[in-house]
Amino acid sequence: MRILVGGKGGTGKTLVSGLIVRSLIEGGVEGPILAVDADPDANLGEALGVGVESTLGLVREELLENQRRMGPEVDKRVWLESKIYEIITEGQDFDVLTMGRPEGPGCYCAVNNILRNLLDTLSSSYPFLVIDAEAGLEHLSRRTTGKVDEMVIVTDLSVKGFMTARRIVDLAESLGSRFGKFHLIANRVVNGGGALGALSSRVGIDIHTIIPEDPEVTRADIEGRSVFTLGDESPSYASIRSFVGKEILREESG
Repeated sequence: MRILVGGKGGTGKTLVSGLIVRSLIEGGVEGPILAVDADPDANLGEALGVGVESTLGLVREELLENQRRMGPEVDKRVWLESKIYEIITEGQDFDVLTMGRPEGPGCYCAVNNILRNLLDTLSSSYPFLVIDAEAGLEHLSRRTTGKVDEMVIVTDLSVKGFMTARRIVDLAESLGSRFGKFHLIANRVVNGGGALGALSSRVGIDIHTIIPEDPEVTRADIEGRSVFTLGDESPSYASIRSFVGKEILREESG
């Protein structure tokens, strides 16, 4: 199953992505989970408590620089595949693949096509693929994420956050059957979120899950701790654990 986490920048996509990975693991999923950090800011590894030494972006640059010197006898797909396995960071019950910075100057079309096919092949080896997407809509319009079974959109209590969620849903629906279910998660909700109903009605999207303001997440961020250090009583973890149990694991078992 492929789960994409998107939304406006700064709404907590990486936190939600990391907590989804933790909830899947602690929910009893068999086999490692592949966590893909597709945000150029690249913080998912830190959120999961692992160090990242290289990125797919650097591998792509290396291939673009060296492909003329490689000669026709070198299979570039095989070369890329070996490099991808080299840069995957292994954690406890999960692996992390970091996409890295956006493309620089030059033509990346052929390289990106190879990479897209390789990622599809790679993801088939994992029961769950969780993608922490870059902010906004570009990853959808470029169709770089492949088919998505569950799309999680994270927003805060801002009009911009909800409007971005609306545009993501509209664009995804226009792309057809590549996208399955949509789930809107409201993060950092204070005082019961009195404005949520009005914001939800304004954009015409129902809220599936509410994450209250969580002081423990703030402390973990300051101290550089991973999502695995949050206590079971953490409002953020409790909310995502419930969401994953009801919407993801139940769907998978059904």
